[in-house]
Amino acid sequence: MFGVVGWVLGWLLTLFIIVMIGRMIVDWAVTFQARGAWVWKVQRVTHGVTEPVLSPVRRLLPPVRFGGFGLDLAFTVVFIAALVLRSIVW
Repeated sequence: MFGVVGWVLGWLLTLFIIVMIGRMIVDWAVTFQARGAWVWKVQRVTHGVTEPVLSPVRRLLPPVRFGGFGLDLAFTVVFIAALVLRSIVW
């Protein structure tokens, strides 16, 4: 039974990691002035999936500012945690 549950959790974590990578790419595209309806649609989907996980972590670890540049520590922590959890599940 745990094999099936582990397999499903592993795939869900893999999909979550892919969505997080998509969020990172779209956020960079917006930063570099990308425009278009597809950008906003993809951003809405990626933020909708990842923000419920990121926002509680972001309250504990706010973004670090370096002048005009900000590093989202919550994203990094959640991304690494998802990778570690996926490797444990599989």
